[in-house]
Amino acid sequence: MHYQTESWGSYIPATTMTVGGDPLERIERLASESAVVIFSMSTCCMCHAIKRLFCGMGVNPTVHELDEDPIRGKDMEKALMRLLGNSSTAAVLPVVFIGGKLVGSMDRVMASHISGTLVPLLKDAGALWL
Repeated sequence: MHYQTESWGSYIPATTMTVGGDPLERIERLASESAVVIFSMSTCCMCHAIKRLFCGMGVNPTVHELDEDPIRGKDMEKALMRLLGNSSTAAVLPVVFIGGKLVGSMDRVMASHISGTLVPLLKDAGALWL
C-alpha cells in the first residue's frame, strides 16, 4: 500500500480497517478519529478537488481511499450511500466528516464553503486555528 502524506494529510487505505463488522460502525469510528475525515476514491476527480480545497485552506484531512480495498471498500461506499440517503447508482464520493459529524458529499461541502459556514465548522473541530 502506498501512503502519500506530503500533500493530502493522512492517507489510510481501507485495508487497514478491521475485518468484518458493520460498515456503518466502522465509518462512525473512523470519522471520529480526526478533525476532518474524507472517504475517497484515488481515481475520482471530485475527490481530488475536495482534498485540494481542504489542503489549500491549511487543513490536513485524514483520507480513506476506499478503492485500496475492493471488498470492504465497496461495503463502506454502500454504507456511505445509505448515510447520505442516496439510493441511486451515481457516485457518492467524496464524503466528508468534520468533527465527527457528517457534512456530506462534494455539493454540500462546496455550498458550505461558498456560504461561509465551512471555516467556522473547521475551527470548531480544531482543524483550523486562525
